[in-house]
Amino acid sequence: MEAQGVSTAQLRIGDQIEAWHNGKLFHRGRVTDVVPALELFWILDARTGTRKLLDPEALEIRHVEAPAKPLATA
Repeated sequence: MEAQGVSTAQLRIGDQIEAWHNGKLFHRGRVTDVVPALELFWILDARTGTRKLLDPEALEIRHVEAPAKPLATA
């Protein structure tokens, strides 16, 4: 079953997303800012640790669950 793309209006700061293009994962991270009037948003990329400006017109945006936090060691 194909995942539905998320629009900018559905995004909130703190959401975890993945950005796909042609069946390939390009970015994954936490939404840091949303500008619905421009249909743009920024994420903190989980792989590089840098801010990325994403255009949902060019990418398929999917909500994902937040990464699991490691268990505390005794």
